[in-house]
Amino acid sequence: MNDRKIIRTDNAPAPVGPYNQAIAASGQMLFVAGQIPLDPQTGDIVGAGDVAKQTQQVMANLEAILKAAGANWEDVVKTTVFLTDLENFAAMNQVYGGYFSEGNAPARACVEVSRLPKDVLVEIECIAVVENR
Repeated sequence: MNDRKIIRTDNAPAPVGPYNQAIAASGQMLFVAGQIPLDPQTGDIVGAGDVAKQTQQVMANLEAILKAAGANWEDVVKTTVFLTDLENFAAMNQVYGGYFSEGNAPARACVEVSRLPKDVLVEIECIAVVENR
């Protein structure tokens, strides 16, 4: 049985390719596509050259998608952070850490990549477990 639901909100940037903002599968698993620091209203990059500002926008975009799916940060079980320069890890981590306490922080991977869409500095994706609410 293919139990999946496409999650879409205008409060996060529209996909720029053949993918969806998120997919809820089996009624509990939510897979959120990688988000970059795009302003959902204008489509412009937020915080050019500033990884902290870019991370704030990425987290706002993720939060909007989580909310559209009936989820929140406490439901997130895994994140993957992509940085174009691991020298930016501390600044990204300071913003990111504001969304999770030690008690509810998800598992995480962070990798350096050579390039991200629109030449942004950071992209983050997540997986959440959403109980039927």
